[in-house]
Amino acid sequence: MANIPRTEFAAALAQVAAERGIDPSAVMDSIKAAILMAYKKDFGLKEGFEYEVQIDPGTGESKLFAWPVDEEGKPTGKKEEITPAGFGRIAAQQARNIIVQKIREAEKASILDEYEKRIGGLVNGMVLRFDGDNVVVDLGKGEAIMPPQEQNKTESYRLNLRLVFYIEGIRETMKGRQIIVSRAHEGLVEGLFKREVPEVASGAVEIKAIAREAGSRTKMAVYSRQAGVDPVGSCVGQKGVRVQAVINELNGEKIDIIQYSEDAAKFILAALSPAENLEITLNEKKKSALIKAPEDQLSLAIGKGGQNVRLATKLTGYKIDIESKEGGKKDVEEAEEKSTEGEALSV
Repeated sequence: MANIPRTEFAAALAQVAAERGIDPSAVMDSIKAAILMAYKKDFGLKEGFEYEVQIDPGTGESKLFAWPVDEEGKPTGKKEEITPAGFGRIAAQQARNIIVQKIREAEKASILDEYEKRIGGLVNGMVLRFDGDNVVVDLGKGEAIMPPQEQNKTESYRLNLRLVFYIEGIRETMKGRQIIVSRAHEGLVEGLFKREVPEVASGAVEIKAIAREAGSRTKMAVYSRQAGVDPVGSCVGQKGVRVQAVINELNGEKIDIIQYSEDAAKFILAALSPAENLEITLNEKKKSALIKAPEDQLSLAIGKGGQNVRLATKLTGYKIDIESKEGGKKDVEEAEEKSTEGEALSV
């Protein structure tokens, strides 16, 4: 006889079922399979026989049975008990292992369900360890993974570093379903402004679009339909305190806050800030814009390595070409080579 004391078995099984929301029958089936595997490992299974484990759900008493079958699996003989002497300790250990495993699985499922509802939001976390190129983040209740593509390449991650992360989603991996967090996603910027700017949190100021090159620069277009609400001023804050809080959280990443306009030409010109005095020719059909910039504004319009115009293109959805008012292609190429980052609003 294999007897698992009630205090270890029935009470633990009831705890799993009641507190963890697990079907007791599923736990029982897993325990039976584990006991049979343990028997197979120690004693082997005879060919031409079927085996069964029976467990008393109240006392935890388990018994092993076997009976002969034909090639089609039909019984050809009597079912007999084959429980080995002293097998109770092995059966009890298997039961404990399965119950612990099911508790862990239930806890992980509960955590995943909680964070699935929070996708698109922010969470505080701490760098726990490194798994290859992945950063493992401790969220308090559970762990998350920050894969290379979600990492900010300008940031140096070290153990015990505390940061704010964007919850990107739940993905199926080789290690099962895992929470994915990000420091490179545009949503991190949006979430930080929602946290720092009451007008954004309430919806009085709407973030229309964000274009980001993580660790370097972000352009964000904001808009308000409420009279008397300045969307750019709200996000910048008095003496720049609000935007500076976001910049600090992003380790110095530059942020351009611009006024969104439903007039495409105005929006594109604003998106190219800090460059000024630009002329625009718009092609709505091709979703393209030709910009003519004064000589002293050419480098600012293009940006270092073309970043300013690249982010403006992403922000507005228009293909943007820039020409010099005074010269031509050669001047633009020279400006691209010499261009340096200009200071934009709220940086």
